[in-house]
Amino acid sequence: MTRAGTYGDRWIACTEGDIRIRGYYFPWGSKRIPYAAVRSIRPVELSLLRGRGRLWGTNNPRYWAHLDPRRPQKQIALVLDIGRRVRPFLTPDDPDACLAVLQARCPSAEVSVTPTRGPLV
Repeated sequence: MTRAGTYGDRWIACTEGDIRIRGYYFPWGSKRIPYAAVRSIRPVELSLLRGRGRLWGTNNPRYWAHLDPRRPQKQIALVLDIGRRVRPFLTPDDPDACLAVLQARCPSAEVSVTPTRGPLV
């Protein structure tokens, strides 16, 4: 589901009004994040201990990775600062397309475009 101004894959959808993350809560609950809540967006590189080995959840109380069985094959994740203690750790199928939509929909958010080393998750 990718149209002009939107992004969508199995787990993440950037709609007209918000970001929807499927498989965020146990057992299958979704999380909705209004674009206005996004303070910053940071792409990070995945490695075994930095997200790639985690299918869901976290070992780090500052981040939460939604369910994504294909995360071990992915290279880049997006970390969202939404003004809360826990930051969503997203792994879209097409991180560049997802980041472009988020940049357009979250004009007040600070956006990094170069991936940095990811957090331990």
